[in-house]
Amino acid sequence: MSDLFSSDADAVQGPVPLAERLRPKTVEEVIGQAQLLAPEAPLGAMLASGQLTSLIFWGPPGVGKTTLARLLADHTDLFFEQISAIFSGVADLKKCFEAARLRHKNGRGTLLFVDEIHRFNRAQQDGFLPYIEDGSILLVGASTENPSFELNAALLSRAQVLVLTRLADSDLRQLMARAEAVLNRALPLTAEAKELLITMADGDGRMLLNLIEQTLAWPVSAQVSAEALAKRLSRRASQYDKSGDGHYNLISALHKSVRGSDPDAALYWLARMLEGARIHVIWGGAYYEWRSKILVWQIWMRNGSALRPGKVMSDWAARKVSWRLRKRWLIWRWRLNRTRFIALIKPPAAPPRAADRCPLQSIF
Repeated sequence: MSDLFSSDADAVQGPVPLAERLRPKTVEEVIGQAQLLAPEAPLGAMLASGQLTSLIFWGPPGVGKTTLARLLADHTDLFFEQISAIFSGVADLKKCFEAARLRHKNGRGTLLFVDEIHRFNRAQQDGFLPYIEDGSILLVGASTENPSFELNAALLSRAQVLVLTRLADSDLRQLMARAEAVLNRALPLTAEAKELLITMADGDGRMLLNLIEQTLAWPVSAQVSAEALAKRLSRRASQYDKSGDGHYNLISALHKSVRGSDPDAALYWLARMLEGARIHVIWGGAYYEWRSKILVWQIWMRNGSALRPGKVMSDWAARKVSWRLRKRWLIWRWRLNRTRFIALIKPPAAPPRAADRCPLQSIF
């Protein structure tokens, strides 16, 4: 910050993070997101024609949403202005809109990049509409939440939603090689440790560059093994939320894995839920825990899967077990909410004939 006795030109810039130093300067330098940047992809076709529309970038952190917005402004020679919905209010929006309208009258457009646009309320989102319609601004918003849930329908009708995916392992390896080339220094890691570092990043390019920067700061003389790297670096927290997309995506993955008779995948997604939100799932989310158990049991019974190896059960026995589980769940709901849910219990139908019974196969 400048004061009365110094100017901004004399100020010494502090350390710049590696992720900022490696930010691409052109669209060709962007790693990943081929489904958007390929010549026949939506964004690639727009850049080739030179005509852009208002866009909403939806994707997880560290996949290039801010970088793409800056490159779009440079490619189209638009004035780039960036605001954050977390720190901006109505007064800030009015200043941006008035400045953009003045530039528009002088013959230059404005690319307004709004980070975390889903943080704006409905009234603030409606404020963008007249300026998008008259061409004063070209809106590019970035969101980590589902735009269909968080943005107004009127705003979505004037902008195209583009989905950015997590970076693949091959993309992260390319990013790691670029970091070593720019720094002119190889990482003091073995091949297994480098793969572990990529696994820790979990598709987040910014996270990988931060881990690389942290690794290069270690005073080591020999290469670090994977075991030593796991001790030195803390594992990244699993992506999970209580009511957002992450919660329901994991639920859907768990149920689809069970429905597809894939026990390894089902155990993986269940472990992800327990690891990412252990307290919420077991204690705060006990309702879902019991409901999930009953759904899983019913899917197993319906698909003809046994409870344990070598056990054969009839369809009648399977429905009886399912009914008992449902009874336990309803009793738990009754005790929790002090409501007579037990009245909803219905006894199972009469057992089928012996000819209709069929053995069940084990999925374990």
